[in-house]
Amino acid sequence: MDSTAPAATAAPPAEQPPADPRTVRRAALAGLVGTALEQYDFVIYGTASALIFSDLFFAGSSPAVGILASFGTYAVGFAARPLGGLFFSRYGDRLGRKWVLVATLLLMGGSTLAIGLLPTYAQAGVLAPALLVLCRMAQGFGAGAEQSGGATLLTETARKGHRGVLASMVMTGAALGTALGAAAWAAVQLLPDDALMTWGWRLVFASSLLVTVGALVIRRRLHESPVFEELKAQQAKPSSPVGEVLRGGRRPLVLVMFMSLGVSAQSYTYQVFMASYMITAVGVDPRQVPQVLLIGALCGGVAALCTGRLSDRFGRRPVSTAIMSALIVLPAPSFVALNTGSTLAITVVVILGFVFAAHGAVGVQMSYFPEMFGARYRYAGVTLGREFSSVLGGGVAPLICAGLVTAFSGSWIPVAAYMMLMGLTSLIAVRLSPETVDRTLTDPSDATAAAEVRA
Repeated sequence: MDSTAPAATAAPPAEQPPADPRTVRRAALAGLVGTALEQYDFVIYGTASALIFSDLFFAGSSPAVGILASFGTYAVGFAARPLGGLFFSRYGDRLGRKWVLVATLLLMGGSTLAIGLLPTYAQAGVLAPALLVLCRMAQGFGAGAEQSGGATLLTETARKGHRGVLASMVMTGAALGTALGAAAWAAVQLLPDDALMTWGWRLVFASSLLVTVGALVIRRRLHESPVFEELKAQQAKPSSPVGEVLRGGRRPLVLVMFMSLGVSAQSYTYQVFMASYMITAVGVDPRQVPQVLLIGALCGGVAALCTGRLSDRFGRRPVSTAIMSALIVLPAPSFVALNTGSTLAITVVVILGFVFAAHGAVGVQMSYFPEMFGARYRYAGVTLGREFSSVLGGGVAPLICAGLVTAFSGSWIPVAAYMMLMGLTSLIAVRLSPETVDRTLTDPSDATAAAEVRA
């Protein structure tokens, strides 16, 4: 029997069942804390890649090669994310959102703790970077369904008119994780250099255990979303969510991938590559970088809530269009400001990167993407769309940028052009996408199908 047949013959979808206010609060807290852990893990790794991993795990190479190798290992985590997305998508639409969110939490936290226990190149030779790659892959595998799961759960739990602001709390959690990661690095950089390079950096990775335990306690008390419970009661869960997305949800899947592609590339260029660029090209004191990232993250967390609220009021598409347009304009002025070496100018650039790319744009996408897909394979669609684009976007962006700077004798112009091209890609995808605000989430059809019918 065709597993998609019920969707074609079903009666018009019922309105989304209301959620208990306590369930909404628990979902919001669980999404915020879990994503904080994911972002904390990635930020402390990304900062370590820019500051010390080239010396600890790739010793003996030139500074440029060491940075490229360090960012290459960073990209491995993103390469593993689609694999994690494929694996967990099968269970997110069948067993529920909560089950996946608990599993990914444990995998990410355990992998980050393991990085802090690894031997360095001086202690174990080539085994050290091999183990680093393995831990990074496990970290990325767990992160492959984390933000998508949180976004889907919160979007399905919130009432109409408030989905944007509630789902954007996922990115507020990401901002919190970035701030915690920056604060952790700022703290250990107060140590003497010898202490930092021997045991100080290990404390940063070991500290993820505290965040993991706290997030686990919260998520164990989490309830499933009302939309998933309704599907479960109707026995409408798909047997193969990934297969159904690839058969019936290709159009929204492609649109989500390209909307996420440029935003992801710019986000991790601002967060990771520019940290390295400020040190190696501009000559900024490495101790200043985490402090600037901390300020940017706090501003980004507020921006995510603001853009989520704006998208509830004015629509996902207009707000996304405005943000993507800004991302096309900002790269060149950002590098001009960075190269002045001014602390104020550098801080403003990082804040704008967080406000628009890292959190503002994604704050809207946290509700926009789940609303794009029908109820039967929503989790799988959001996860696959975001995570496959993360490889070509955020995963390789720092590596591509470092390669461009090396290939063009230190010039920032090719990097700015690359960022603008990525921003344009996402802008085009947004303009080709339908408006989704307040659509009925129990509807088994995709938003793109509904848009075609209206046309």
